[in-house]
Amino acid sequence: MIYTAGIDIGSGAVKTVLFRGGEWLAKRVERIRRRDPMELARLSFDEVLKEKGLDEKDIAYIATTGEGENVKFATGHFYSMTTHARGGVFLNPKANAVVDIGALNGRAIYIDERGKVLAYKMTSQCASGSGQFLENIARYLGVAVEDIGGLSKTAANPEKVSSICAVLAETDVINMVSRGIATADILKGIHISMASRLVRLLKITGIMKGLVLLTGGLALDDGLLSALQEELVNEKIAGITAVNHPDSIYAGAIGAALWGAYRHQRLKELQERAAA
Repeated sequence: MIYTAGIDIGSGAVKTVLFRGGEWLAKRVERIRRRDPMELARLSFDEVLKEKGLDEKDIAYIATTGEGENVKFATGHFYSMTTHARGGVFLNPKANAVVDIGALNGRAIYIDERGKVLAYKMTSQCASGSGQFLENIARYLGVAVEDIGGLSKTAANPEKVSSICAVLAETDVINMVSRGIATADILKGIHISMASRLVRLLKITGIMKGLVLLTGGLALDDGLLSALQEELVNEKIAGITAVNHPDSIYAGAIGAALWGAYRHQRLKELQERAAA
C-alpha cells in the first residue's frame, strides 16, 4: 500500500490528510488568520508525517486542491470541485450530491456513486451566502463563530435578510441591531437567507432527491443545516435529505489524497507499459 497526502488550501484554513491506500491515517487543520497559506501547508504536512513517523520520501503522491497550485513540494494539483465530490463519497457513500460552503462562496455538486461530477452550480464571490460574510456578522454581533449555530436554533422570530450582496446585507444587519432585533433572530434570518440560496443552487443543478452532504468550512454550522432542512420542506422538496459529517471540513483534502493515489497508479501502469 502506498502513502498519499492531500492538502486543501481554502480562504480560511489549510486542511491536510494522510492516507495509505483507502485508509485514513492522520488529519490536521490550520486556520489561516493572516498567516502565509504556503507556510501552513508545509507545517501541516510535516506534522502529519511526524505523527505517523514518516519522511517526505515515503509519500508516493502529494496532492493539492483549492488554492494550492503553488505548493512547491506537491506532486500534482486537482480542481476542488472534483476533490470535494470524491471526498464527499468517502465520508458518506450514500451521498448523491455535495454542497460545499466555503469562506467566499457556496456550490452544489451533483455526483454519481463513484464521486464523478455530473453537474454543478456556484454562488458569486460577492454573495452574502459565504463563510466570510457570516464571520464578519458574528464579529459585529460579538458572537464566537462556534456559538453561531446553537444561538441561531434558539431564534423565536427570525428577521429576513433579503440582500444578495454581502455589503448591503451587512448594512441590513446594522439596521437590525439599531432596531433592537435579538441576536438569535438576526443569525437565524441570515441562515435562512443562505439556505434559500443553496436550495436554489440544488434546483438549478437538477438535484431534487437523495442524500446531500454538506462540506467545507460551514458544514458543521448546525444552525445553517437546520435552516437548510427547513427550506427544503418549505420548497416542498421532500426527496432531499441534507446531512453533515464530523469530518466534512476535510472533504477536499480527502478527495485530493484519493485522486492522487489513482493518478499515481495510472502513471505507474503507463511507465510499466512503456518499459515492456
